[in-house]
Amino acid sequence: MTPRTPAVVVVDLAGGVLDPHTPVLRADDPLIARGDGVFETLLVRDGRACLQNAHLARLAASAATIGLPPLDDAGWRAAIATALAQWSGGEAVLRLLYGRGGGESPTAVVSVSAVPQRVAAARRDGVAAVTLDRGLPGLGPVTPWSLAGVKSMSYAVFAAAQREAERLGASDVVLVGSDGRVLEGARSSVVVAPEPGVLRTPARSAPILPGTTVDALFDVAARRGWRCERAAIQVTDLGVAQGLWLLSSVTLAARVHTLDGVALPDAPMAAEVAELVDLGVGEQP
Repeated sequence: MTPRTPAVVVVDLAGGVLDPHTPVLRADDPLIARGDGVFETLLVRDGRACLQNAHLARLAASAATIGLPPLDDAGWRAAIATALAQWSGGEAVLRLLYGRGGGESPTAVVSVSAVPQRVAAARRDGVAAVTLDRGLPGLGPVTPWSLAGVKSMSYAVFAAAQREAERLGASDVVLVGSDGRVLEGARSSVVVAPEPGVLRTPARSAPILPGTTVDALFDVAARRGWRCERAAIQVTDLGVAQGLWLLSSVTLAARVHTLDGVALPDAPMAAEVAELVDLGVGEQP
């Protein structure tokens, strides 16, 4: 079936859904002018927004951190349902944008569009990645106003890291702290398998965005007997692990097969990890 034009639904804080052709952004909107807003990206599969509860919770936490008004949960859910009802193109990307707004009310937008072509290849073939120094420690106190744990529209640093990775001939990036601790990808969370039956991701105390896909994976994997750890990962651990993955809401599990130009050992658990991720995002509302 041919996808329709990507649907755009606008919501107000009272939960009202506006005409999809209504202009929603002004030239002086702080969301555009300063990146003063937050967002979430969800995978749409079988007409359903995967991990919707987790993403709305993270959007609410991000909004609270930067001082936006509390979310109207029912209004966002209604807008998501309306957007999904207008999409007929199969698997898709659902985006939630929430910003300061150029008028009296915040800007709130839900959109649906096709999954980027790179996603299928990353899921199937894995990715080549490079490590880049993020320029901040991988462990330490995070100030209450910090954007480290916020899915912020101030995305220039991550976009620059992604461009640098591509300039170096890779398709993705692993950001590392100045102390050698692994942080996250430019658009993903990092998971390694230090040994069979064990999965590890950086500790919650690290200056990183909490990963909804990692949470879903760990929930399913733990119930199946895997040991799931949130602990420090040194960059030197990556090359000797039983597998390295970049997890994100749309790509899901992309195995890193080459790091800094060096081929990594085969990941014997790659198929099982991909299956666990699929199960995790599929079973949680």
